[in-house]
Parts: sequence; C-alpha cells; structure tokens
Amino acid sequence: MWGAPRIHGELLKLGFEIAESTVSKYMIRRRGPPSQTWRTFLRNHAEAIAAIDLCVVPTLTFERLFAFLVLGHGRRQLLWFAVTRHPTAEWLAQQIVEAFSWGTAPTYLVRDNDGAYGRAFTNRVRTMGIRDRPISPRSPWQNLYAERLIGTLRRECLDHVLIFGERHLRRILALYSSYYNQTRTHLALRKDAPLRRAVQGSGTIIATPILFGLHHRYARI
Repeated sequence: MWGAPRIHGELLKLGFEIAESTVSKYMIRRRGPPSQTWRTFLRNHAEAIAAIDLCVVPTLTFERLFAFLVLGHGRRQLLWFAVTRHPTAEWLAQQIVEAFSWGTAPTYLVRDNDGAYGRAFTNRVRTMGIRDRPISPRSPWQNLYAERLIGTLRRECLDHVLIFGERHLRRILALYSSYYNQTRTHLALRKDAPLRRAVQGSGTIIATPILFGLHHRYARI
C-alpha cells in the first residue's frame, strides 16, 4: 500500500542514498481491472439500460401485494408499474412485453436474482432481444437506481398511505408515477424532472395538490 515517496523516505532512513525515481522504476505496477467496472458499465450505457425490481406492499388487512417497477436509467423515468398478489415468471414476462413494445426495448435489463424471474421470464427477455444482466448475489448496490426508486417511493408515498387492496395500490402508484416523472426534480438530472420541466419566469404561482395533498405541483399562470 506504500507509494514511492514513502518507500524512498524509509530507504533514506536506512542509509540508502538513491533517487525516488529509482524506487518508482522498480515498483510493481498496479494492474487495472481486465474490463470496465460495473459502475462504468452503468454510466456508459445509461440510455440503453432499464432496471426492474419488486416492492412488497402490505395492505390494511395485512395482505402482501407486490409492485413491479421498471425504471429507465437514462432519465430515471418510471416506465412501467404493475401490481399482483403472486409474481410468477409468466406474469413478469407479460409485464416486460407490456412495458416495451417491439422496437422500444432496452439493450440491457438489470435485475436482482429473485426466484420469481424464472425460465419463462428469461426466455421472453431473450426473445425480445434484451440482454439480461442479473446482479451478483447479495449485492443490491448493483441495482442502485431501482433500489433508490423503491426507497423514494416508500418515504414519499407508501409510508404515508394505508393501502386497501390491489385496485387502490394501482391508483396510488399511478398518481405517484405522474408526480415522479413530470414534477419531482432529481439531483442526477441537474434538478430537472425525468420528463423535462420548462422554466417559468413570470405569472402567479399556484399549487396543485397531488396524492390528496401529500405533494404539490407548483406552476405559474
């Protein structure tokens, strides 16, 4: 872990009168990774990557629902969501078809290793020409955008709403999806929304409640 300056200093203290450049010459060079890192891959191919994940949502009657979310890396846009009680591989495969019509599918699909993504799902993804990219086991940071979306969804919406059932959850997700894509600003987008918001410089500011007043959309008229 020592660099050439520190090694050179120790050698001087031991009575070896040599130049630091000589130490640098004989040091073992650190080899870089054989290929691009995962983070570099995500950054270089952002426009061609979509991420998916499942979010568990408890209801008022302690039933477990699953929200399936599809996120585009390029503009952090929530592209698709669906709700089910039982996320089978066949159901998940159908959601991918509905999320991406032919010709609009991403090049890469990042996901975790949930057992729900069975053969029916992987076959459908392959048929659509999408390169399946499951993350390493126990490495949620590799699907960081989808994980961050779920965390934001919980903090800004689901933690404040009592869910009565599937239909209610779909309605809540539809309202939040509209707010997330059209209104909410993101630091990664230079404080713009996924669906770009125009800057309004004049007029009276009005606030439109969203999600029954949990959030607001501000605009000038």
